[in-house]
Amino acid sequence: MEENRRSFVKQAGALAAGSLLPWNARIKGANDRVVLALIGGRNQGRGDATRAIRQGAEIKTFCDLDDAVLEQVGAELKKAQNKAVVRVTDFRRVLDDKDIDGVIVATPDHWHTHIALLACHAGKDVYLEKPVSQTIHEGQLIRDAARKYKRIVQVGTQRRSSEYCKSAMEYLATGKLGKICLVKAWHSQVRESIGRPPDGSAPAGIDYDVWLGPAPKRPFNPNRFHYNWRFFWDYGNSEIGNQGVHVIDLAMWGIQTMRGMRDSLPKRISSNGGIYWLDDAKEVPDTQVATYDYGDFMLVWELRSFSKNRPLEGTQFGAAFHGDAGALVIGGSNWTAYNKDGEIVRTVKDAGGSHEKDFLEAIKSRNPPHADIEVGRLSTTICHLGNISHHLGRTIVFDPSTETFGGDQAANAYLTKECRKPYELPRV
Repeated sequence: MEENRRSFVKQAGALAAGSLLPWNARIKGANDRVVLALIGGRNQGRGDATRAIRQGAEIKTFCDLDDAVLEQVGAELKKAQNKAVVRVTDFRRVLDDKDIDGVIVATPDHWHTHIALLACHAGKDVYLEKPVSQTIHEGQLIRDAARKYKRIVQVGTQRRSSEYCKSAMEYLATGKLGKICLVKAWHSQVRESIGRPPDGSAPAGIDYDVWLGPAPKRPFNPNRFHYNWRFFWDYGNSEIGNQGVHVIDLAMWGIQTMRGMRDSLPKRISSNGGIYWLDDAKEVPDTQVATYDYGDFMLVWELRSFSKNRPLEGTQFGAAFHGDAGALVIGGSNWTAYNKDGEIVRTVKDAGGSHEKDFLEAIKSRNPPHADIEVGRLSTTICHLGNISHHLGRTIVFDPSTETFGGDQAANAYLTKECRKPYELPRV
């Protein structure tokens, strides 16, 4: 374990000092195979890699800190592409491999920024799972690194590559809804209890100190490990940053359609909610309503982690745009437009689309992907703003031009976070 810590410090320091130069992008032809590595293989990472294989990519290397996951998912990837993957536990071995064009980063959120920054510096393109980061400042750093090293960075908000969502935005742009006064995003779900198990020993085959990385040093607890890490502030971004970012991204897509990318952040944010349902170890709200005031309309996020009944707008998971002449509701597999009398005027069903295909095509063409880092960063910023208001228990006033809270020192303190030594953030 100590050897891993010393090694991390040595290489991170070398990168920060600029002693390693990024590789030049290799322009690929339309028929050239893109070679990728997967970093973090449980849940979404496994799916991202499998879908990339279906779109013609090769997964050369699979990195995970859990030997059991390496074995299981490594076998699945071998079967999917009829070719074995190299299995490693140190992501820096992936970054050192010049044969690898890009990496899929599907680790817990608290490792996203470190790996993305080092990957950009090493000349790798990045498919970065949502949410982008744990702080607003970290998202800015990843964007700056992508631009500096001319890297493709695709964020895993995959509805940006869905044809039906694209057509919904085209309909919104027609102006048929009139003056938009309210934009909504929501998720209705049922979270089971995770209980309150005692601390214990990390499973065999896991370097727990490296898993913690920049997060605070804590004893191992099964609740703070596989999947359930999402429910703790040390590693995740609460439900708004977990599943909520998908529908918030749809809302932001619409806002950006109406106002442009540069004018898509709010000015006043107020979050209300808490843990009102299960008495277990979760730290994040199970019930939440966050409002975002843009000056001429409002964005509202609503979370229910206690029921799926009577979902908002008739769908458990979605986004909606309400104007004085009509409404547009986007669900998980379709969208519906209504006139001012509430009558359905158009319904469009999901027609497919592949986020992984878009990533591979962007690597080859060097054109921006659908969910470019700036797109994903802005949607993640909305999640951070809701969380900051929740932590402070009050309304916060945000300056979109500086992406700070002016003289509000308590709010500004949440723009960054302290990383545990020796896992400080690399410099861009």
